[in-house]
Amino acid sequence: MTRSARVRALLALTVIAVSLYIAIAVPVRLGLDLRGGTQIVLETRPTSTTDAGREATDRALEVLRGRIDALGVAEPTLVRSGDDRIIVELPGVQDPKKAADVLGRTAQLTFHPVLGTDGGAVNSSHPLPKRPHDRVLPDESGTPMRLGTPALTGEHVKHAAARFDQQSGAGWHVTVDFAGAGRDGWARLTGDAACHPAGDPARRVAIVLDDKVISSPQVAPSIGCEAGIRDGATQITGSFGPEEARELALLINGGALPVPVETVEQRTVGPTLGAEAITASVWAAAIGTLLTSLFIIVVYRLMGALATIALACYGLLSYAALAALGATLTLPGLAGFVLAIGMAVDANVLVFERAREEYTTRRRPSTRSALAAGFRNAFSAIADSNITTLIAAGLLFFLASGPVRGFAVTLGLGVLASMFSALVITRVLAEFAASRPFLRRRPRLTGIAAPGAVRHRLTRRNPHLMCHPRRWLATAAAALILAGSGIAVRGIDLGVEFTGGRLIEYATATPVDPDGARAALADAGFPRAVVQSSGGTGLTVRTEALTNAQEAEVTAAVRGLADGADKVRDELIGPSLGEELRRGALIALAVALGAQLVYLAARFRWLFGTAAVTALAHDVLILIGVFAWLGKPVDAVFVAALLTVIGYSVNDSVVLFDRIRELTRKVPGTPLTDLANQAILQTLPRTVNTGMGAALILTALAVLGGSTLTDFALALLVGLAVGTYSSVFTAVPLALQLQARRREPRR
Repeated sequence: MTRSARVRALLALTVIAVSLYIAIAVPVRLGLDLRGGTQIVLETRPTSTTDAGREATDRALEVLRGRIDALGVAEPTLVRSGDDRIIVELPGVQDPKKAADVLGRTAQLTFHPVLGTDGGAVNSSHPLPKRPHDRVLPDESGTPMRLGTPALTGEHVKHAAARFDQQSGAGWHVTVDFAGAGRDGWARLTGDAACHPAGDPARRVAIVLDDKVISSPQVAPSIGCEAGIRDGATQITGSFGPEEARELALLINGGALPVPVETVEQRTVGPTLGAEAITASVWAAAIGTLLTSLFIIVVYRLMGALATIALACYGLLSYAALAALGATLTLPGLAGFVLAIGMAVDANVLVFERAREEYTTRRRPSTRSALAAGFRNAFSAIADSNITTLIAAGLLFFLASGPVRGFAVTLGLGVLASMFSALVITRVLAEFAASRPFLRRRPRLTGIAAPGAVRHRLTRRNPHLMCHPRRWLATAAAALILAGSGIAVRGIDLGVEFTGGRLIEYATATPVDPDGARAALADAGFPRAVVQSSGGTGLTVRTEALTNAQEAEVTAAVRGLADGADKVRDELIGPSLGEELRRGALIALAVALGAQLVYLAARFRWLFGTAAVTALAHDVLILIGVFAWLGKPVDAVFVAALLTVIGYSVNDSVVLFDRIRELTRKVPGTPLTDLANQAILQTLPRTVNTGMGAALILTALAVLGGSTLTDFALALLVGLAVGTYSSVFTAVPLALQLQARRREPRR
């Protein structure tokens, strides 16, 4: 074994060992769509020009943390997104109305003088006059208490904390520190209260949050009339336990939001749907991987079996990377994980096909030397094709939001893991096996010594596919016209992510007739509701934006049709966010095409880059047209599939153009038409085998992945078929036509 081979083997063992340790020791954090819960996106609305967006959002974030802690939610997540948005994740919370009410309330924390306990005259030597705006609220014991005008608000509070004083015997108490004008205001408020005798209700100060008295402490007898508490610090004592003291301090600290907030997005997923999604995705991954592995073993024999082992290592590496980075695994993320298996297959197929070509056509002396040449010659194509997919994943991460970003993370990590598994792990295993004397005497067992069925037929027939490039372009134009007519006739059904509105999914024990559900919802006052069957016995209702009260009416109407209808998913998207996401999706598509053009032009030539990007635009329009004809919604997950198709489709173009570039260097002066035809015939076995491997994975995802992933997998299957065709029969003919036009003499 050479030194470089030993280094690769040591590196592979080290990475696998570390990944195995991480996978065992560090659990992956599941997203709400897999474990159930509610996600709410809040947007701050400054009330004046003095409210700095970022600063106000930061202060609102701290207030919301206190409110979430008061809810008692386990493992909540609050993060700021941009300058004016806050994303709140509440695992296990299935009542979005309760969560939204707690998070969105903007009432002020206030401190009031107490005028009496019954709303009448105060029995006091210093009576306070009753004013029209005085309020009557129950105190902690439920006794009605008349309150005067608020003297202080939560903005005057610097800090509140729960303390335990064992030496003085005070036990648990709450310290409150006031700042600025609050120090003088607190002195006046407590000084006025101290003018009343001990035991008089008017000697108390009421602390009110959201129209509820959370505490009404009495001013200590040691405080003199009109003197008050002058140092801006006070203690609230009583028969507090530790939890009561902490809760009171929490409420005082986080009492009021500095600016109003608006719910722009709300998603609720039931735990049953999350568990079913995990089970369905695992089955899809297992069966898809099994079918793909069997296909590779049949085609490449022993090398295919070793590639299957490398695929298992790829899964381990990807999982460990997610766990190590602390990334959240979402449902689209699971789909990205499954899809990246196809990318790992592609890298192995590229190597094995190059090794076959080296052994059968260039007469390499051994399978080991053929493999070494295969890895060396396939490296540039593997690197270029995976970089284009990483570009798409990066654009998804930076330009998308929510679950689609989770898909981008797992896809990007999967691509990196697939490259390592193919270029390092597969190479170590393949070179070790090829060096065994048993296999050196029986090279056909490796799967490298035979040309393969596709290559054998192409070599025997040697068709000239590019003799009439305009015919292929005419076919592409016809497909575009058909897709465009679908968009024009049927229109694009934008999902709630892009239009704003509410999407609710119900699981029912028996099938529900969508027409009957539409009629029932129309009678309930929702004539524009879009009702569709989902997952056999399920039902989805899509409407304009609804309040929580209106959502309750929709749910009641559905449950009137089917007993035991459970709400398993609830998504609310505000119109402003929908417009923003729609604009972001268009920007993502434009940037994706532009980035691919720049990269391909830099790696190849502007001629090939223009042809490839035009073919990508052709793929995008056809995929949108197919969904228009099928009446499928175009939502954020569809955009993720679309951008993935762009990255996946350009892989074929990259491999093909890489071969054209290689042939140009070997046989300079040969017409581009002949070079292109030769490159197509040489790379077509890889295209067919990679496409079959990816199709098996995606078919398993479409059939077994559940209703949520069916449209996603369908989009990828259509994109795979269209992209594979267009890279050969659209991009290449277009490049030939552009080359011919450039060389035509001017008249």
